[in-house]
Amino acid sequence: MYFWAYIFRISSMKEFNKRFTKFYKKCHKWPGLIISFLLLYYSITGIFMNHRDVFSSIDVNRNLLPKSFNYTNWNNAALKGNLIINADSILVYGNIGVWLTDSTLINYRNFNSGFPKGIDNKKIFDIHYTSTNQLYAATLFGLYTYNKQKQAWHKLNTEDRNARFVAIESIGDTIFALTRSHLYKGADKGIYTELNKQQLHELPNYKNEVSLFKTTWQIHSGEILGLPGKLFVDLLGLITLVLSLTGIVYFLFPNWIKKRKRNKKSVTTLVKTNRWSLKWHNYLGRWTYIALLILFITGMFLRPPLLISIVSSKTKPIRYSHLDQPNPWHDKLRDFCYDTQEGIFILSTSEGTHYMFANEWLPRPFEVQPPVSVMGINTLEPFGNGAYLIASFSGLYLWHPSHPDIYNYTKSELYKGKSSGRPVGDHKITGVITNTDGSQYMIDYDKGALPLHHNKAFPPMPDKILKASPISLWNLSLEIHTGRIFQDVLGMFYILIVPLSGLISALVVLSGYLLWRKRFRKKNNNTRK
Repeated sequence: MYFWAYIFRISSMKEFNKRFTKFYKKCHKWPGLIISFLLLYYSITGIFMNHRDVFSSIDVNRNLLPKSFNYTNWNNAALKGNLIINADSILVYGNIGVWLTDSTLINYRNFNSGFPKGIDNKKIFDIHYTSTNQLYAATLFGLYTYNKQKQAWHKLNTEDRNARFVAIESIGDTIFALTRSHLYKGADKGIYTELNKQQLHELPNYKNEVSLFKTTWQIHSGEILGLPGKLFVDLLGLITLVLSLTGIVYFLFPNWIKKRKRNKKSVTTLVKTNRWSLKWHNYLGRWTYIALLILFITGMFLRPPLLISIVSSKTKPIRYSHLDQPNPWHDKLRDFCYDTQEGIFILSTSEGTHYMFANEWLPRPFEVQPPVSVMGINTLEPFGNGAYLIASFSGLYLWHPSHPDIYNYTKSELYKGKSSGRPVGDHKITGVITNTDGSQYMIDYDKGALPLHHNKAFPPMPDKILKASPISLWNLSLEIHTGRIFQDVLGMFYILIVPLSGLISALVVLSGYLLWRKRFRKKNNNTRK
């Protein structure tokens, strides 16, 4: 008591309680009003993001969004790669789906027939043409083959039917398809292809650890407890929505009621609405404040700058959670290709780049690791003479597994950085396009298609591709949820939206609970007396 009296110049405990009650009110009232409007869209977009497959058929016209979200020169990951079938048939693919063109790269024909409605269902990670003249596509929601008779894509039945397939390879008449967690293998028979799931073996010094970032992400989304956890977080989103709306009502209605009373107008409905809002605001807030605090605090660490503190840390998976998987490669596989000279698969993972022999399925790490951003690899393709082009948000590099030196392909100089690669380099590469004459273009996320070691510009995006390439509701929700939607207005300061809103939200929830608890105790004490 004397300590607080000295610090705050308070003469009695009663005055101390009074001062702190005012402090709680200020922390809850004004920051709560400001953050309520942000929490409205956090709640809605969070629910959309938690169920990508459910909302995959819903798109939004890019013309309704800020300019930076429109496609310009094939930017925003419009393209990831291409497949040359012959000089007059080239398939280009990426976030825009699949389009057929020729060596001029000017005329395009829509090649997306058979994919479900929605641009998310046309998100292509790889397209492969086998020795038996069969086409396969690895997509966000499954593996497809092209039905030549119907001239449409046909979805193959796999054990993980809606799994994210990231790469396809073939050896002779055998097809191999990679998901983020498993390898599938089967005879190459087009629409009659049947694939068996294969789990890759663990490394000799394997430790059952997961990234702290992934743990935080799954706690925030609820996925750490599977579908029940995600539904619980959806419920928290709805509760946050109600808390925000009832808080706004309780802030605005008292003055409105006083004004109507002065004008001798009826206030019965307004008073009932205000009381109802306060009742449910208090009830929901006091029962969910701990869960809401966890939700807001974990969200703060999923974006820069707080993300930096956890991005390279690892921890044991929480027992019996969704992260506690028997598969040592669960959600760690990113891309692969087959080296015909060496007879090995080159496998890119979140744990580095490895090689493995067919039918052995034991990944072994390379001594020389290529620079790959923590955001993941976007291009892994043979360059010639045993070398590979490696592209990610760290840049574009030429890497040879048996050579100690790594070449910065965009700058034409030796790379001198670390093998892990910066999260974001000078160029955020989302893909590479190689034409029939050998000319290449790198696809920069911001700048689009840029020529590599020549001066011929990539032809602009045709209007029909622009019209057929909206943004998915999930991607739009992500841009809103992360604050990137405000980048055109705030510049780089937009990265502060998430940590600041999370901090303020946590403060509002905690101060609201303490304020309710103080009033509840006082009410109970008065009742007992």
